[in-house]
Amino acid sequence: MECGSEAHTIGVEGIWRRQLGLLDPRKFARRIGGSEGIIKRMSLYAKLDGHDGCVNTVQFNPTGDLLVTGSDDRQVIFWEWAAKAKRFSYPSGHSDNVFQARIMPFTDDRSVITCAADGQVRHGLILENGLVDTKRLAKHQGRVHKLAIEPGSPHIFYSCGEDGVVQHFDLRSHSAARLFSCSSLSENKQYHSNVRLNAIVIDPRNPNYFAVGGFDEYARVYDIRSSPLDSPVNTFSPNHLIGNDSVHITGLAYSATSELLVSYNDELIYLFQKNMGMGPNPKSLSAEKLHELDQPQVYVGHRNARTVKGVNFFGPNDEYVVSGSDCGRIFIWKKKGGQLLWLMVGDKHVVNCLEPHPCVTILATSGLEKNVKLWAPIAEAPIPLPDNAEQIMEANRQGREDRSRITVTPDVIMHVLRLQRRQAMVYIERNARTDFDSDGEAEEDAYILRLFGSDASSDEGASANPKECTIS
Repeated sequence: MECGSEAHTIGVEGIWRRQLGLLDPRKFARRIGGSEGIIKRMSLYAKLDGHDGCVNTVQFNPTGDLLVTGSDDRQVIFWEWAAKAKRFSYPSGHSDNVFQARIMPFTDDRSVITCAADGQVRHGLILENGLVDTKRLAKHQGRVHKLAIEPGSPHIFYSCGEDGVVQHFDLRSHSAARLFSCSSLSENKQYHSNVRLNAIVIDPRNPNYFAVGGFDEYARVYDIRSSPLDSPVNTFSPNHLIGNDSVHITGLAYSATSELLVSYNDELIYLFQKNMGMGPNPKSLSAEKLHELDQPQVYVGHRNARTVKGVNFFGPNDEYVVSGSDCGRIFIWKKKGGQLLWLMVGDKHVVNCLEPHPCVTILATSGLEKNVKLWAPIAEAPIPLPDNAEQIMEANRQGREDRSRITVTPDVIMHVLRLQRRQAMVYIERNARTDFDSDGEAEEDAYILRLFGSDASSDEGASANPKECTIS
């Protein structure tokens, strides 16, 4: 009832002030769109069917009238989402699951960049005759989950891969520049000199800064102007995760005010302000200095164990934080204070991707199902949290704690490391090898990997090839 009153008060006062010329129409729209009453009215607007595999990426074009998606079926689809209709699709040219597809700004929606599990970064150019010319720009030695476009640039973007490499692209030169390999900051990590990367984002207030995250506890911020570039200018991690070799980062997001949102595998989501950074070398900080740092806002209730989940801000002024969960639900928290505001089923299995519309209060999501869902504030009244919300969050918490209590011997750890090296070789020598389990150790391997969170195949009705949909 309070939420409805809030939206009504803002609406009446805002209309009055707008009519008198005291409130800019754009500010009025942003105030309304960011109110709790509007967020609590979010409901399913459309379900877009067209892919033949898990949908791994959903992105609006810069103006918000189109939605582009990519999938395990290696197709890229353009949607007129408001009309709930598919405009066209084209084969991406990738040989494996498409993990991200993005439309470059100021290109009349004709320039599309993609990355995939085959390690390729590709460019698709939509021609006047409707055909699409695709070409490979670069290749990583391992999967590539994310691309980051320089704000407002029709030409420049970055990629990061599980090989730990960050690359810089300028579409005017049709070539890639290898910037650096992300090196481990932890002294006790002896087996991998490079950190496998899952996420890269650019600070919208200062595009010279970009952040990466992957298979350790640190989100690293780099300055493209630095020399050498391979050392971060700042690092972020919750104090209690420092030295924890069992966590890694799956998703990053910058707010319009340079706040950094970090989502950890089978842990929680944290919001860092700039003054919470540990500098370029967190290992040099004393325990006393670490404890003097302000601690980040934390968001609890979801679970992020089975896939490489994204995380995002939501609302016209980034008033909210949104994430998917292994329980198949979408969580929306108030950014300030971390209160859970909205909880809705978004997938039969897992919700991975969440993309806010650039202009209005619309959210696009996808998961292990073969469709895309669009959410809009169309409910007649605010939707309360479900009666079993506490049980859902408790089950997710219990799952995290049960997993953290698993004790593994050094022999098991070494076996997992061998499996990881063998998996990397699959992508390097993919054409030479097609069966992951051809050495007769399939049952043991599957058991070991389940201990470490790759358990999506246990869900009845999941993808026919769970290893392609569940990445951990």
